[in-house]
Amino acid sequence: MGNEIAETKMRLADPAALGIFGLAMATLVASSEKLGLTEGTAGLLPWVIFLGAFAQIAACSIEFKRDNIFAATAFGAFGLFWFAIGMTWYYGYNIEQLGFAVIGYLIFSIYMSYAAAAINKAFLAIFLTIDLLFMALLFQIFAGGPSLLSGIMELGVAVTGFYASAAIMLKNIAGFEVLPMGKPMLKLKKFEV
Repeated sequence: MGNEIAETKMRLADPAALGIFGLAMATLVASSEKLGLTEGTAGLLPWVIFLGAFAQIAACSIEFKRDNIFAATAFGAFGLFWFAIGMTWYYGYNIEQLGFAVIGYLIFSIYMSYAAAAINKAFLAIFLTIDLLFMALLFQIFAGGPSLLSGIMELGVAVTGFYASAAIMLKNIAGFEVLPMGKPMLKLKKFEV
């Protein structure tokens, strides 16, 4: 045996159900203001900070440990997004500057949609609704479009997120797919650099 060190491998639970639930809750609550069901953003702050941000950052850190770059990047980027949104709502913001942040996140979401298409249809549905949400927000910010459209898209992100969160959690408990996630639509090849 000599100087060999035994490697202990700890199995980490899948944090995706929690991370996606956080995204779903944050977008659901945020959509209520854009849909005219609630007023102001102060009441949204706890939901976007604790579920939109903290839950996704926690999921991100575990996904990095599980060597899942897609989920870690998605949860990390959107967790930080919700921190930034919460701060802009709290401190006030310049709408055009927010628009440029949305452009950056739309670019991110488009290439994440491409990657999601290689994983399953449920993740692709989440990212496609996020793409549509960012487009609606850009229309609202730069062209004076209605907030109702952004609210509908946020609600779409919430619905697809709740479904995927439930599908992941139930699969982990049951050991088989209870709610179908759908087969990948793309096959990406890994290239050596």
